[in-house]
Amino acid sequence: MNSSDASVATPGPGLNRAAFFDCSSQVKLRISGADSFRFLNGQITNDLRKATASSTIQGSILSTKGKLSAHVFISIDSDGVFLLDADGELREELPARLERYIIADDVQIEDVTDQFSILHFVGEPPPAVAAPARTVASDRFGLSGWDLWCNRAPDEELRQPFSGRYIFCDAICAEIFRIERGIPRWGRELTNEIIPVEANLEATSIDYEKGCYIGQEVISRMKMSGQTNKRLCGLVSLSNAPLEAETRLTGETNPGKDAGWITSATTSARLGSEIALGYVKRGFNETGTRLLAGGIPVQVTPLPFV
Repeated sequence: MNSSDASVATPGPGLNRAAFFDCSSQVKLRISGADSFRFLNGQITNDLRKATASSTIQGSILSTKGKLSAHVFISIDSDGVFLLDADGELREELPARLERYIIADDVQIEDVTDQFSILHFVGEPPPAVAAPARTVASDRFGLSGWDLWCNRAPDEELRQPFSGRYIFCDAICAEIFRIERGIPRWGRELTNEIIPVEANLEATSIDYEKGCYIGQEVISRMKMSGQTNKRLCGLVSLSNAPLEAETRLTGETNPGKDAGWITSATTSARLGSEIALGYVKRGFNETGTRLLAGGIPVQVTPLPFV
């Protein structure tokens, strides 16, 4: 995708048009078979009964130790088959992870990544489209939105019908926007070493009342204790110096004390600030706590920024 001025294309207050994003790089799986509901419900942290033909749910797929294998979006197609999408980096890893637990189940997993494009729209009402495209309600940025699934097409052909009514938010714009919204991303905030509660995913992705799933014991234990070793937080540069991903955080009064690390950083034109997402350890992650990021003073702030 071509770059554009993120401060212009970023959706938010003051724009007279809604925005849309190209999520076609997501890996897309079609999961079918007589046992597909029971199987998939036993793999995700959310209750699969919430997924419908008109509404997407989020869920996390975990290891037995409760750590992330994937964060996914699930809906049902017109044939009653589950459609699942996740970050494109997981195209090989995710199907292999799921297939590992298919023992004698009637479950088929088909990679349909190259068959479909996904456009995501923020705002109301949903985009007006013609069949065979399908539109489902979806929350990808902590805001009400819509996913449009359609046959794969070249970028310009795909986006052209919407360019007059919506602002297109390209890859640079989308990265700034997701950081402003405090949304974790695979490969940055979400990795195989993170437990979903640490990434603030419980409200959107965890149903504590559902039946068993892989990794549930760890998640339930964390809920009972009410504690995490670290938590995804917002960070603001107090000197307005740029922040960088992978920078370690230390205590301001005790610079030798490790307090966590930055996962993503950007310049927010809307806020007029240098901001970042990062995992901040217990004892340092209260709102207003001042830390050092490679010598740059930063302050812990609630998410989302905007």
